[in-house]
Order: sequence, then C-alpha cells, then structure tokens
Amino acid sequence: MALRFADPAPNAYGYPLLIRQLLQSALDARSGREIVGSDGRRHGYEALAHRVGRLAAVLAAHGVDQGDVVAVMDWDSHRYLEAYFAVPMMGAMLQTVNVRLSRDQIAYTLKDTQPRAMIVHADFVEDLQALRPAIEPDCVIITCHDGQPASLDDAVGDYEQLLSAGAETFAFVDFDENALATTFHTTGTTGMPKAVTFSHRQLVLHTLAVGFAMGQQPDNQGLGRESVYMPITPMFHVHAWGLPYLATLLGLKQVYPGRYVPARLLALQREEGVTYSHCVPTILQMLLDEAGPDAWLGPWTIIIGGSALPATLLRAAAARGIIAVAGYGMSETGPVLTLSRHENDDSRPGETVRRWAGRPIPLVQIRLHDDNGEDVSGAANEQGEIVVRAPWLTQAYPNSAAASAALWAGGWLHTQDVASRETHGDIVIRDRLKDVIKTGGEWVSSAEIEDLALQDPDIAEAAVVGAPDPRWGERPVLFAVPRPGRTPRLQTLKDRMSPLVAAGHLSRWAAPDRLILIDALPRTSVGKIDKKQLRLRLGDDVLDSGRGAS
Repeated sequence: MALRFADPAPNAYGYPLLIRQLLQSALDARSGREIVGSDGRRHGYEALAHRVGRLAAVLAAHGVDQGDVVAVMDWDSHRYLEAYFAVPMMGAMLQTVNVRLSRDQIAYTLKDTQPRAMIVHADFVEDLQALRPAIEPDCVIITCHDGQPASLDDAVGDYEQLLSAGAETFAFVDFDENALATTFHTTGTTGMPKAVTFSHRQLVLHTLAVGFAMGQQPDNQGLGRESVYMPITPMFHVHAWGLPYLATLLGLKQVYPGRYVPARLLALQREEGVTYSHCVPTILQMLLDEAGPDAWLGPWTIIIGGSALPATLLRAAAARGIIAVAGYGMSETGPVLTLSRHENDDSRPGETVRRWAGRPIPLVQIRLHDDNGEDVSGAANEQGEIVVRAPWLTQAYPNSAAASAALWAGGWLHTQDVASRETHGDIVIRDRLKDVIKTGGEWVSSAEIEDLALQDPDIAEAAVVGAPDPRWGERPVLFAVPRPGRTPRLQTLKDRMSPLVAAGHLSRWAAPDRLILIDALPRTSVGKIDKKQLRLRLGDDVLDSGRGAS
C-alpha cells in the first residue's frame, strides 16, 4: 500500500528554526568549555544560558516586548554575545549599531529603528548624549563597562548590577521562525546607511551551512570542536560574520577582547590559547606589526574578509605561524557565501588558492552575469558580476523599494563584485564593479595592480582608482603609503609589471600613470579602503600631507 500524507500527531513538535535552538544544542551536548569575558570574567555554558535568561528578564521588566528593537553600542564583549541570544530569543529584534559611523549616520540609524531599549558601553555615553534627539523619549538605557563605570543620570542601571538583581529566568516560548531577529545598517558609496534584516530561520541556516563548510576544510583551515575562538571583527558588523553563533552551537571556548588593542589581542591569543579568529587585512597587518618580525603566533587560523588578501600579507602571516584563509560575503548576505580551501593533494600553490574567495558553502548558488545579464559562469576566462541565491540573504532594504528592486533584479541578489571561476570551481574576485577601470577598451582590475604594488618593499599599503582620461576613458592611479624611510618609485612597479604583460598575464593598460604618496589610506567604518575619498583627491598633485605625486 502506498504511503499517504497524514496530519501530524496531536503532540508532534514542529521544531521552528529559532536562535534559541543553537544555544540549547550546546547545553544538551554539555560543553565543558568556558566563555572569557571582556572584563576578565569566566563562566561556562550553563552560566551563559542563565545570563541570557536574566538579560531577557531585565529587558522585559523594562517594557521590551516581542517586535521591539533593542540597540547595542558596545565593543566585542561577553555582553554582546548574550544580547545575540537574549534579544531575538524573547521575540525582539537586535540592532547592532555601527559605532564607527559618524554621529549623524548613527542618529539616522536610530531614527530608522526607534529602539525600545539600548545597551551602551561607557565609552559611548558622550555620543549617546549627543544622539538624544534621535532617540525616542521613552527608550530605556542600560549602561555597561569593562572597568570604568558610566555616569548617566537617566540610565535605568548598570548591566551587571541589573542582571544580578533581576529575575533568575525568563520563559522563552516558540514563535514563527520567520520573525525578524537582527537588523543593522550597511554603508555604501552614496546616501545614508541602508537597513538590512535577518530572520531566525535565516540565521540558523547560515550557522548550519557555515559549520558544515568548516567541517570540510583541510587541517588548520577550519573551525572544529577543539578550536579556541576569538572574534577580531566587530560584532556590530554582520553578526561578526556569524561565527559567535557557530562557536556557541559547537560549545567552543570563546574569548571576547573588548576594544581592539593589538597588544591586548596578542596577549589574549597567547594566554588563552586562541587558535581561530577572523578579521580584515588591516587588522592582521596591525597584529603582525605589533608582534614584530621574530614572534611566533601559531597555531592560529585567521579568516580574512572585507577586502582582498594580499600575497605579501599571507606570506608574512605564515612566517609567524598564522594560516590566513580568505572568505567572501557582504552585509546583505548574512554574510558568508564562500570559503577558500587548499587541499593537501592540491598541486596548486597554497598561497595562491587560499587568497581566492574559494568555493560556495552549502546551499549557496553563485552565477557570473555579464553586462547583459547573461550567465557566463561556465565560459573559460570569462568575468562577470557575482549574483547569488541562498536561504539567508536579506530580502529587501526596508523603506527603500528602488534599492531593493536593484538588489534583486532578475531574481538573483546582485553583489556588485566582478569575478571569474577557476576550473576547480574556485571563485576569484577581480574587483568591485565601481572600481574596475575601463581603459583603452579593456577592463583592468584595480585589485590586481594593488597586489603587485604591495610586493614592492618600499610600499606598506596601496590602493588604485581610475582617473578620467579624455583619450583612454580612464587611467589607473596608485595611492601608496611608504614604509618608514623608503621612497616608492613608479618605474619600479612598471618594471615589475613588464614581464607579466609580455607573458599575457596582465593587460598592457594596467601600468598606473601616476603614483601619489600618502601618509594613510582613508578607510570606512569597517576597515575597508575608502576609494570614494581617494577619487575626490585625484585632482591634487600635492596632497594635504605635504607629499607629492610622481
């Protein structure tokens, strides 16, 4: 007899995919690991669950209900981890405020969400007072600190004191897995920040897919049950790439460093035995500079995202015992889409493969589309915009219908990143659409020129932008930060590029016309090079820093 569909049994449990299930899995597995807090406290996973319940109880006692927004302005802390769980678990929505934005931009994001409550670190109390006009009068303020208490007359209390005095538990209940769990604002090249949102279902599926992908990584390139995890990506930025959720699901030892101070990060890594982190290239370079050329920091695997991983940085990290592995994603994608990996039996150089964006993690579909929207993913040597589908992609920008339509044109999420695909399936990011330079009828990758520039021992940092040119359309201009006591020369870079051009590996149009020396590259709130600011400076042969062009 053929099987037939039947109604669920009266007491069958539907098991909604809620963030609460991630924490419960760690509790059921009886993890014996500990959480090391930004203020030096230590506790296990049962204590973490109790603190999550107490935080929810405190918020509820001060009027936070399902559907309300709770905003957090904090460094990477144990408190942030607790908010990652407590706020969504009670049916409210967590807003992770980018504290590196300008006050006007932060004010805009708070007006956009109208939080019912805010958890604010003492370091941001002065900012909060300036932001008062943007915050609803009845918004509840909870202060927190890592040694120096905040002084704020209208705060309802200090985080730790409120948790200690509050109810010991909170009655978490099930609700629709499609309920919104988190929101934050992503910045672009123009206009004010745009809000993105993610549901419980999306975040749980993202966590499971990233965890599965990590489990498939070769030795020392993934995250496993013996790993000791410390984030070095702001927890306000795309859920710290989703890794705190995965680290909690796996019951790992977690170390939260607070504000990023290179010496403190290195001390925690050494003292707590940290083996797994993630950051942007700028932070990795800061760590290497702080450690010095003779320091050994391994074993330490660091996932690099946000911008391209330069070959020189990968090699410098390897010399100190750090295995750097590139990943790829964006704010709208929750964020992880791909991870690079270099198999033990792969004959290709590891320092090349681990710099690529890599291969899609489970449930991610990636295509490359040309200017006409045609799929060129299978064509040899073709480049196109990365478009993507996955079950955790943001579905729209709230209050921005036009931007939402452009994001999802044709039923695929458009990343604005140009890439090619290697024969093994690896995605190789070539450039941002807005950063690709159209010169002499050819597309030239600014990222490729930057990587070559960074091989110059006289250059510490590099960025390439296109300058308008009446004859060729655009021409590359290189901004470079010299190493101390060094003076980079444009001809040196051209000499290095010549054999690559002759061999057909590099466009003959790629050699920059100008080299502009600069004291520091401008950066966005999440540490990426701000090329918009560099383009504004293109008309100046003599920079404000007093350095010049050659």
